[in-house]
Amino acid sequence: MGKGTVGGWREVAAGVFQRRYQPVDVTVCAIVGADGIAVVDTRCSLAEARELREHLRQLSSAPVRWVVNTHAHWDHVWGNAEFTAPRQLPPAQLWAHTAAAAEMARSRDGDPEAAAFKAELAAEDPTWAARMAELVEAVPEHTVDTAHTLDLGDRSVRLLHTGRGHTDGDLVLHLPEADTLLVGDLVEESGPPSFGSDSYPLEWAPTLDALLTRCGPGTVLVPGHGEPVDSAFVRAQRDRIRAVADHCAALHAAGVPLAEALAAEGWAYDPEELGAAVERGYAQLDGALA
Repeated sequence: MGKGTVGGWREVAAGVFQRRYQPVDVTVCAIVGADGIAVVDTRCSLAEARELREHLRQLSSAPVRWVVNTHAHWDHVWGNAEFTAPRQLPPAQLWAHTAAAAEMARSRDGDPEAAAFKAELAAEDPTWAARMAELVEAVPEHTVDTAHTLDLGDRSVRLLHTGRGHTDGDLVLHLPEADTLLVGDLVEESGPPSFGSDSYPLEWAPTLDALLTRCGPGTVLVPGHGEPVDSAFVRAQRDRIRAVADHCAALHAAGVPLAEALAAEGWAYDPEELGAAVERGYAQLDGALA
């Protein structure tokens, strides 16, 4: 799938690069255009984003003009401010789905759950304490509801929301001329899909169905964690995600209580990884989650 490597970057298509970073094996992508670089996700902290900026110089001396967040989770967005004023002049445009930007604003503005998580990270070790002390949460001012096209000068990038799944604000980047999709955590290769407390397990498979309509046999899809994959990989993962949703619905219809559902046989993934999936699925089936 790859076109070669530049430093630690893997060229997954012409002028489209992926680099995997620790912690949490998060992917950053860079799209090089005639008018500048578009960066897709920015890592877990300003310190990591500063390192990212140095690594981007391996690709081009052009400025970073656009930052696109695939969703609102901390490991993808806490480096955003490194590409805004005063750290970068002129600042890059920050883009995200409307729901993702709203979630980032809640975190920035003191959401109790987000504040508790930041405190937990700061208590881990001195490195994380320093990262949390300098954290500035930059919220994208440019938002997408369903679709928008970024013009990079000599190429266009479509920003698409194909539905809810990993979160309610998942954004996909489509480069048709490169037959490439950057899909964030709607697809994961280095581990199972992450059904978190803000996921939509009953809608995730249909969202991947919509994504797959843009795929051909040679399409390269770059997940938010892991190696690039093809459409066959995504179809197989979609089928298992759909199996989770179907099993959840069947247990709910049979009157199995939420507290007993994970003990049932037949889950497509390790039940220990599905607590939030079942809770969210039951809530949606009960009408308590819109």
